[in-house]
Amino acid sequence: MDRGFHRYHPATCMIYYIGYFILCMLLHHPLFLIASLIGIIIFNQLQDGGRQLRSYFVMYLVLALSILVLNPLFTRRGREILFYLWDQPVTLEAITSGWNMALSMLCILFGFVSFNLTITSGKFLYIYARFLPKSALVLMLAVRFVPLLKRRLYEISTVQRTKGVDVSTGRYWKRAKDGMLLLQTLLTWCLEEALQTADSMQSRGYGLVRQRTSYQRYLMRKEDYLLILQLSVLFILCAVGWSLGYGKLQIYPVLESIAFSSTEWWFFLAWIIYIVTPILIEGRDEWRWGSLSK
Repeated sequence: MDRGFHRYHPATCMIYYIGYFILCMLLHHPLFLIASLIGIIIFNQLQDGGRQLRSYFVMYLVLALSILVLNPLFTRRGREILFYLWDQPVTLEAITSGWNMALSMLCILFGFVSFNLTITSGKFLYIYARFLPKSALVLMLAVRFVPLLKRRLYEISTVQRTKGVDVSTGRYWKRAKDGMLLLQTLLTWCLEEALQTADSMQSRGYGLVRQRTSYQRYLMRKEDYLLILQLSVLFILCAVGWSLGYGKLQIYPVLESIAFSSTEWWFFLAWIIYIVTPILIEGRDEWRWGSLSK
């Protein structure tokens, strides 16, 4: 039984993620961003138990901490000076700005982990290959580039370790030599497969916009239209709130309070509903599956 958010039409899922990424970049209020971060972490947990997210978590966390630390060191703006570091003022406004940027970046990066789990390469090409075949192919390759290389490097390392090729043991010279051997094997594998993929796609008529059919068909159902309508209404509400100045924290020249006004709570509620929509779908389908299994 196909269940969960990914069973919806690829265009429906794509609309959700496009709205999520746009609003994460627009809504720079700490409470909005914290809600986004919690929501996308729960969604990743429901999708695959959080395995993909855990594999990137440390790297993403280091990037976020770098922004959080470096922004106050290089930004001199702000009135509320907390302390001096190397004779340079560190302001509360600069720390708040760095905090917002770090949260926003984490929301987007975690969102892309979820995006890769939902929008597979086949779904991505299904949506865009008819209209933008070359651009869709380049985008698809860019999105799956890092996860694919990481997975292949892990497979190569596992096999080569049985032959004594291991970058985690031995002297530095041996580790460097083994690392270059792994890198050479990885590049050879990728180049050979790239040639085979190019020949295969050419023989199957990729890029012929009208004549080419899709291997897997996805049908728009009634629930897809209803979900698109719901997401569109929520997105417009959040966008209107942003245009009116809600969902944003004024940092310069004077840091305003993070407390919501009475009107801002409604836009925050709309954003919460937008975030938890796929979570509720995952929970609902899991509950149905559990009921049928009994």
